[in-house]
Amino acid sequence: MSEVVTTSDLSLAADRLKLLGDKTRLTMMLLLQEREWCVCEFVDIFEMSQPAISQHIRKLKSLDLVKESRRSQWIYYSIHVEDKPYIQAVLHNLPNAQQILTDLNKQGLQSSCIGGK
Repeated sequence: MSEVVTTSDLSLAADRLKLLGDKTRLTMMLLLQEREWCVCEFVDIFEMSQPAISQHIRKLKSLDLVKESRRSQWIYYSIHVEDKPYIQAVLHNLPNAQQILTDLNKQGLQSSCIGGK
């Protein structure tokens, strides 16, 4: 028997998919499939300001697509889609993180974070 999907479930799914319509956020999600990242690493990858990256992360967190973990003064973000198979399906059918980093010419990127990986 299939699970009943409510109108609010459908609205939430639409909002989550709408967030992924932004290339930067979609790319962040693809990278987060490989490992945790901190904001400073995304600043280097996307060549955007820290406030701009933080805004993207805030939006992803607001709809429960990413989660954070604090390690001393550093906050690392990871993907949170285990319970969202429709998001997994979208991400599964796109390039992997290594291909994205190659395309962005960011292979061998050294983190500017003191606590970076």
